[in-house]
Amino acid sequence: MICAAAAVAVAWSLLPGSAEAASRFTVRGAGFGHGVGMSQYGAYGFARNGSTYDEILAHYYTGTELGDAGSNTVRVLLQGSVSRATVSNASAVNGRRLNPSSTYSVRHGKGSGRVELVSGSGRRLKVADGLLRVRGSGGTIQLGGVGAYRGVMEFRAAGVFGVQSVNALGLERYVRGVISRESPSNWPAEALKAQAVAARTYALTTQRGGTFDQYPDTRSQVYGGLAAETATTDAATYATRGQVVTYDGEPVITYFFSTSGGRTENVENTSLGNEPLPWLKSVPDPYDDASPKHRWGPYRSSLATADAKLGGLVKGAFKGIEVIQRGRSPRIVSADVIGSGGRTRVTGATLRARLELFDSWAYFTTIKSGSAPKAEIDSASVGTPPEVRSAALVTHRIQGEVMPAVRNGSVRVEQRTGRRWVEVGTASTDRLGRYAFIADRAGLYRVRYAGDTGPSVRIR
Repeated sequence: MICAAAAVAVAWSLLPGSAEAASRFTVRGAGFGHGVGMSQYGAYGFARNGSTYDEILAHYYTGTELGDAGSNTVRVLLQGSVSRATVSNASAVNGRRLNPSSTYSVRHGKGSGRVELVSGSGRRLKVADGLLRVRGSGGTIQLGGVGAYRGVMEFRAAGVFGVQSVNALGLERYVRGVISRESPSNWPAEALKAQAVAARTYALTTQRGGTFDQYPDTRSQVYGGLAAETATTDAATYATRGQVVTYDGEPVITYFFSTSGGRTENVENTSLGNEPLPWLKSVPDPYDDASPKHRWGPYRSSLATADAKLGGLVKGAFKGIEVIQRGRSPRIVSADVIGSGGRTRVTGATLRARLELFDSWAYFTTIKSGSAPKAEIDSASVGTPPEVRSAALVTHRIQGEVMPAVRNGSVRVEQRTGRRWVEVGTASTDRLGRYAFIADRAGLYRVRYAGDTGPSVRIR
């Protein structure tokens, strides 16, 4: 039976420092990605529920229609700077015929900006000031150590001794190499068509200029060349050939990502943009729950571990994170990293990167718990009756601090009994999130707050 004193909250000014203490930092969240535009798992869910690709695109890109892309070339950076690039299945270089059964090398030539192609025996076959364009036999070419690609390979000098390798090909051929790297090829046809149009539009509206337009990875969109082509994704490309997403008649950037968690976000509330864009508005995403990242966590660590990840953002010792503003979805727009020496304002994208979270749709809880040694408590100051006051002379306390801090928040105290944790009472928090609870016996205790569990503390 729990002593009456167990229900008494003790004034913090009367408590000595904890003799034994521990901390736990917990993160829960939803979604996977930046949250803007089309959720790929959401598109999958819409397709499974009978929506067509044009309906899917119209849902995620507000106020848009489908238009015509026209004829375009995409240049994808495959190698930024290597000492030597090798090609095979090559039929011509800058107008000179080559043997497709031979392997050739491209290296930095003598002189600034010069590149040269050499045979397997090292004989110089072609020298160019600026650019070597190597065509493949049958429309495909093999870049050594990287893969097979449609179109041509463009080689330029990079740096003092390096060579840059770029795959230049038509937009439709490029899209064939993207879809299965962004969405599983066994997904419903309408979801793959939506991905094809989004990928085509994204490529058209994000061309960098210069020597290449796109990266082959998530800095742009993932591109796998010939190895990424499948029957289902090729069919999606052909079925949507030339179609792009337009707003007011012009192609617009079509961000997409894995998982929304149930709602997408306005672009201006993320790291992707500072100004509102009418087609990139937050929309509900009712069928996104097929994703394994629809909800994630809880992920638990010590405050010291979180402190190390946050690094220079923490002033003093890390105490927790307080969210200041959330977007149209619960994604974090801004938050304060709270340390013993003050606060640092950060964005949700910064927290996502530093703490290695799937998304900025996240919630943080800090629970500190400690045991205090036996000591007389002036129970009269908290209005306790005499029988409780005498018990307080021989009892122990569990005390600590929680975040987010709210006055009169409820902390539930549990004691380990056999193989189970049994609730033995509650304590209220003050405006700083501090709590204290008088325990009537020694043992292992922990507290629960805001749905999360704190570290266990032994009361001796």
